[in-house]
Amino acid sequence: MSALKTHIAKIATGSALSFEEAREAFDIIMSGDATPGQIGGFLMALRVRGETVSEISGAVATMRGKMLHVDAPTDAIDIVGTGGDNSHSVNISTASAFVVAGSGVPVAKHGNRGLSSLTGAADVLVALGVKIDISPEFIGRCIHEAGVGFMFAPAHHPAMKHVGP
Repeated sequence: MSALKTHIAKIATGSALSFEEAREAFDIIMSGDATPGQIGGFLMALRVRGETVSEISGAVATMRGKMLHVDAPTDAIDIVGTGGDNSHSVNISTASAFVVAGSGVPVAKHGNRGLSSLTGAADVLVALGVKIDISPEFIGRCIHEAGVGFMFAPAHHPAMKHVGP
């Protein structure tokens, strides 16, 4: 049995994955080594049973290990919208990023195009004339010099291409 199938079976019994097991499972998924059915089964099993701190922490560690690094000040905050909430809410996270940056707090803004709503952060920024397809080095420079930088999710988290649209 593959490692991911073993992890799915463990979750199906109601047991929690350890940090390392979760990290391994998400690494398999984000490396492109899982089928769409395995990914769906794994994520649904987590959702039905309820995610644990160790499982979420393992997922975060995997994502951070696969993301593109941006040099940001240590006091920078990350602002991201709800994305995928299907509530057709107003995109306030993008405006918030500029308000916070305007107050002197450096902001690393993550976002994507609208997938479940009319506008995502990327849509808003493109409409404002902001170039979103920039290098991690330039994003870091934006944060250091202008107080805000935008990380377009598909470019910043390339491993997620195996999971979502």
